[in-house]
Amino acid sequence: MPLRHGLERRERLVRPRRRDDAGAMSTALVARPSATTATGQPRPSKLPGLALSSALGLAAWLTHALVPGVPTTLVAVVLGATLAGSGALDGARDAATAPGLHVASRRVLRLGVALLGLQLALTQVLALGWPVLAVVLLVVTGGIAGTLALGRLLGLRGELLVLVAAGFSICGAAAVAAVAGVRRSRDADAAAAVSLVVLCGSVVMVALPGVALLAGLDPVQVGAWAGASTHEVGQVVVAGGLAGGGTALSVAVLVKLGRVLLLAPVVAVLGWQARRGGGEQGDRAPLVPGFVVAFVLLAVARTWLPLPDLLLTVAGGVQDLALAVAMAALGCALRPRVLGAVGGRGLALAAVSTLLVVLLGAPVVLAV
Repeated sequence: MPLRHGLERRERLVRPRRRDDAGAMSTALVARPSATTATGQPRPSKLPGLALSSALGLAAWLTHALVPGVPTTLVAVVLGATLAGSGALDGARDAATAPGLHVASRRVLRLGVALLGLQLALTQVLALGWPVLAVVLLVVTGGIAGTLALGRLLGLRGELLVLVAAGFSICGAAAVAAVAGVRRSRDADAAAAVSLVVLCGSVVMVALPGVALLAGLDPVQVGAWAGASTHEVGQVVVAGGLAGGGTALSVAVLVKLGRVLLLAPVVAVLGWQARRGGGEQGDRAPLVPGFVVAFVLLAVARTWLPLPDLLLTVAGGVQDLALAVAMAALGCALRPRVLGAVGGRGLALAAVSTLLVVLLGAPVVLAV
């Protein structure tokens, strides 16, 4: 009896330990990178979403090549939003494409923003003169601060407000993406901000040159005002063409690139603000992300190194295509429920912010 009692007691002691060991072993295996999730399901592939966004981005890129007056990013967002609005990405297709679309809207877009630095010849921007640069600084800082203040008066909070302020004041969708990356904003907020950039920037793109020319301004003044006030680089190109092309277009693009130049410090400040704010979002937000550093370094290289024209041409094509792929992915996030969530106050903010940036940019006509 004592022996049997001892064996039974030993069995009771040993079996739980075996179960614990097995549990520890399974936990260790789950913690390692694998092709399955914690529930044992295979990890969703990123290929379907990447393939979809690449196809839409390529279509937008080719459309721009055939019709240069149509901005690539505009076509990409419209294609993605149209596909999403049709219901083609609902249900199982949504789950299949979501991982790849997320990668395209983040990593691929960072590549496009970084390569944007190669468009910046700093000496040409500085050659605009300090009065023009002062207006550029006023547009960016005043636009961001004013939009944030107006948004709070409208009762708006959260990331959408910050993304609209940056996108409308600096360089549209590229600024939205850069700020969203450093603040870890939701894709839905970034997509909504991009849609507002496309909507309001397109209105300014067409209306401002017409109104300014009717007011008696010369084409160069109109181009400078368009560069200081229009949201997207592509929209500025269209507005500069409507202002008369030639010198007006060149001035419009240079003034716009002056605003683009301020992307890096603004992203650094907003990243620092997110880190200081604490919480999950702030803890994960890098102070100065790598793609912003690359943007600055490439701008420096473009200015002071004898880069071959072929390299600049190829890099420009890659940059356009990368931004098109990323904008298509963001467009796919523009479901009706996302646009509905913007609401009347969000649309009011977009309209007032656009008017603010246009008014802040108006003094540039006296500086050219």
